[in-house]
Amino acid sequence: MIKFRYLKIVLIIFFSLLAMPAKAPDVKVAFIFVSASIDSYNRLIKAVVQVESSGDPLAYNLDEEAVGAFQIRPIRILDYNQRTDNNYKMENCYSFEISKEIFLYYAKQIGYPDYETIARNWNGSGETTLNYWEKVKLYL
Repeated sequence: MIKFRYLKIVLIIFFSLLAMPAKAPDVKVAFIFVSASIDSYNRLIKAVVQVESSGDPLAYNLDEEAVGAFQIRPIRILDYNQRTDNNYKMENCYSFEISKEIFLYYAKQIGYPDYETIARNWNGSGETTLNYWEKVKLYL
């Protein structure tokens, strides 16, 4: 009987506290923290550039006619220009920023964080892209 009485008192106090209106503190200051932006593709960009050209923005592959740090081929420029209404020429791909823009256009079609698919599609198609991905992973 005594245990029941204590339980009844505890429950009455508990529900009484729930029924009391809460009051927010009188604060007139707000803090807004802005985080630094994160480039989700930065690690992948560095890895691809290392595999493609060892980081050399002036690299040229005579066999594939590939240009710049990302080793962009003529067919890629043609496709990119058609999709984006740009008019870049192969010589524009010696600019790291333009090459990066082109790379990111295709990377964002696939989307972060699927680095493997982005890298393999950048390299081409088929089984050889598996070897390419293994090379890229070494730099991630």
